[in-house]
Order: sequence, then C-alpha cells, then structure tokens
Amino acid sequence: MKPYLEHLLRQAAAAACQKNMLASQSLPAIHLEEPRAEAHGDFSTNFALAAAGIQKMPPRKVAEAIVANLADPEARIAKVAVAGPGFINFHIKPMAWAQALGPIHAAGPVYGSCDLGQGAKVQVEFVSSNPTGPLHVGHGRGAAVGDSMARILAFCGFAVQKEYYVNDSGRQIQTLGRSVYLRYRQLFRQAVDFPQDCYQGDYIRDYAGQIKQIYGDNLLGRDPDEATAICARHTAAAITEQMRNDLIDFGVVFDRWFSEQSLYDSGAVDKISAELKQRGLIYENQGALWFKSTDFGDEKDRVVVRANGQTTYFASDIAYHHDKFNRGFDQVIDVWGADHHGYIPRVAAAVEALGWGKQRFHVILVQLVNLLRAGQPVAMSTRAGEFVTLRQVFEEVGTDAARFLFLTRSADSALDFDLDLAKQKTNDNPVYYVQYVHARITSMLAKAADRGWGDSQWADVDLGALDSPDDVRLVKALTRFPAAVAQSAAQREPHRIADYLMDLAAGFHAYYNRHQVLSEDDRLTRARLCLATAVRQVIANGLALLGVSAPEKM
Repeated sequence: MKPYLEHLLRQAAAAACQKNMLASQSLPAIHLEEPRAEAHGDFSTNFALAAAGIQKMPPRKVAEAIVANLADPEARIAKVAVAGPGFINFHIKPMAWAQALGPIHAAGPVYGSCDLGQGAKVQVEFVSSNPTGPLHVGHGRGAAVGDSMARILAFCGFAVQKEYYVNDSGRQIQTLGRSVYLRYRQLFRQAVDFPQDCYQGDYIRDYAGQIKQIYGDNLLGRDPDEATAICARHTAAAITEQMRNDLIDFGVVFDRWFSEQSLYDSGAVDKISAELKQRGLIYENQGALWFKSTDFGDEKDRVVVRANGQTTYFASDIAYHHDKFNRGFDQVIDVWGADHHGYIPRVAAAVEALGWGKQRFHVILVQLVNLLRAGQPVAMSTRAGEFVTLRQVFEEVGTDAARFLFLTRSADSALDFDLDLAKQKTNDNPVYYVQYVHARITSMLAKAADRGWGDSQWADVDLGALDSPDDVRLVKALTRFPAAVAQSAAQREPHRIADYLMDLAAGFHAYYNRHQVLSEDDRLTRARLCLATAVRQVIANGLALLGVSAPEKM
C-alpha cells in the first residue's frame, strides 16, 4: 500500500507544480507512517511539512495543494484529509486492504522476501567457542542469533555463508591439555597437584579416561610437554565434534568450520604480520611487537607478539579476517559475546589497515543469559565446570522453545531464560503462543474441508466480506511482515521477527475470540478462511526465519 500512496503523492506534487500551486519541483523524500490513533487514518505523512521550506509556503498550504491534485485511479482511498500543521492522513477502503491477501497466497513460503542484498556475499561467523568444554546456555543464544540472522539475510537476497571459527590454538588449549593430562595421571594413582587455573569440570575426567583407553599407561613415560600436547589435540578435537553434534541437534548447520591453528600451519599469521611490519604498521617496543591500531581509530596500539615470543589472539584474528575478505565476502558479520565489546575497534582497525574498509565489518554483541529455575538463578562458572550445557537446555525445554526464547529480546540486552516457563503449554510461553496460531488454523482448515470449504480457490473468494475493523486490522498486520523482515536484515536484529510474530499472534487470538470463522454464511466463511490461511502462511514464514517449526498439532 505504501508504494501506491507514495506514487500518488509524487504525481500530485508534480501536478500542483504544473498548475503553479507549488513554487518548486524540488521535493523531499516521502515517508509514510501508521498513526498510533486509528482515527488519524491508516497512513500519515509529514511530506508537506518537509517541503514547506523548499516551497516557501506554509506547510498546510502545501498539503492542501497536494491533496487538491491527488488522483486515485485504483479507488483504494476512502478519505484523505489535511490535519494539524500540514499532515496528510489517508483512510484506506476495507476492500483495498482485503486485496492484499492475494499476493500473500501467491507468494506462499517466499512472502516477505526481498532483494535487499542483490546477491552480495555475506559471511556470518558465530558461536566460535573455544573447544575447551561443552557449549553452555550462553553459546545457545549466540547460536540462535547467528543462525537466524543468516536465514533472514538469505531471505533478503544475500548470498550467505555460516562459519564457525575453532580457537584450537593458544594458551587455553594448552591449559586444556594440561588439565586432561593431570587427570590422566590421577587415573594411575599418581599424586598430582591440580591447579585452580585448570579446567575443573567432570568432563575433563571423562576425556582423561578416553586418553587412558587409547594410550594405556604409555603417556606416563613420555616427556610431559609431549604428553600434554597429545591430550590437548585429542580433547580439543573430541570437544569440537561434540559441539558440532550439539549444534546440529539445535538446528544449526555451519557451511564451514575454520581452524585457527591452520593460520599458523599455513604461515598466514607470519605473512600478514611481515606485510604490516614492512608497511610500518607493526613496530617493536620493549621486546614486544605492536600493531599501530591508533592510526585507524582504536584508543591504543595492540600487542601482536609478546616479549616472550608468543603471539596473541589478535595476531591470528588479523590473519583470519584478512582471509575472510580474500575469499570474496562483501560483508563480514561476527557474533560475539558482550564481553568482547572492547575488541571491536582493534579488529575494525586491522580490517581498515588491510584495505578492506571497516564499513564492511559488523559485530553483533550478545549479552548474557540469566538461566532461571523456579524463579531462582542457576549459578554457572565455566572454569569451575559448574554450568548448564546447551544440550541440557534444549533437551529439557525443546529446540523450538529454546531458540524462540533466545530471540525474544534484542541481542544486546540481557535475557532471563526461565526453564519452567519454556515448558509451559500456555499463552504465557511466547513460542507456544505463536505456534498455537499455526496449529489452530490448521485444525480449522481441516474442519472446513470436512464441511466442503476447500482452500485451493482463494482467487475466487469474495473478499468484500472482510469489511469489519477487526478484519482490516488483521490484514494490515500481515502486510507489515515484509517491512519487518527487511528492517531485521538491514539493522541486523533478528529479534524483530520474534516481536512481529508475537504481535501477529496476539492479533489473531483476539480476532478468533471475537469472530466465528466457520459460520452459516458461506460468503463470509470463505473470506475469513482466506484470511486465516494467510495468517498461517506468515506465521510459518516467520518461524522458519527463526529456525523454529510450525506444528500442525499441539
């Protein structure tokens, strides 16, 4: 509806200029919004107010000139009025709204999609947890956000690749190997001092047991550093495979798993460091090598190689992001934990220094999840091994509930995840509230088919029967879906889809409680079935973007 009204406004302004009712053909952009009060119409624009300065006329006079020249060839407008200082308000005919159902049925599963991306290649890298322990509930939120963002971008015409960056190098992997090796030695009743900075969870003992099964007591006679490295490689690989399986069962499948260690093995880290050093962007100070990130907007320079010769994670991150853009991605989106906020400027600086342009690099920060049970926080500590794993969460509440609840708030806001609420089959549970709409309409359509009302001839339905304010409100809600999807993609905010679905579900539940869909009135029944089927389609499309199923029975 908005494009149609925008076209009419441009034509009316041009006609007013030709008649010298407006002084200039130079006009501002047109913005149409839905007024909060229904009495102000279906759409309102401040176009005349924005044009008043250019026209050197009072805004109300500009508005009156435009309205006087407004033509409506398709007869969609019931009333147009100038309000206040110069707002133009449009009231749309119910039949014009009802006709919006046709495109929804015609598009089906692709309704709401667009070509915003125009085929641009985008990489979305998310989760990327160190393989030092099982994925926990916080990783689950990042997984839901990243996977849904990728789905939304693909729906909007981007060529999307999902990637997991495996941090299988560095100090944490060494600590993992040492933790398992010490537990391995304990299995042979050796006296071991197990430091607090080692990983404390019971899963470390499980992997030590695996090492014992594979190597027997062979590692006891080897050099401790060699034995630790063996334990690290085996355990990191096993945990990575566990993560892969957990994510698959959570509905997340990555296109690529990228090893940090491969950047060292291929010489990529040394190569990019040498290039930056040659360009004067890496310098030595007090025995360490520093990247001049302040030249590119960071608050201070950053260490890439410590004085002891060990590289930092930043060094491999420079090489990794260089590799990403070398693969031809037009945009790179990283989904990070909120504790990495301060890391953004340095990586953006590296991207800029390498010539890729920091505007092509985006980060979605994901805040913490506060897990609740019976209203009380569940204490978690990864290092101490006291945490609830992602698998435990989705096996307890279901993948659909977990994914949807993770997306009910903006990623940059903390989230309370109530395990008890997630299992409830009531309207208090957001995912149940939305999914039940799909199931209820499916059941309704089955009953309708039994009574002779099929759903295959919607083009022949008399939509003029949908003339009540409630009919119009529900159709209007459906027409907002494409804008919600496009905005979600443009702003990189997948929670907007969950918000939209909850609003649509509320609208349908209210409609269903006030109106009998299957009635004695054949004309009205067919029209309302057409409307309900469109609601079901939009619910299914929205849930698919979140990686949540649309059940037919509940």
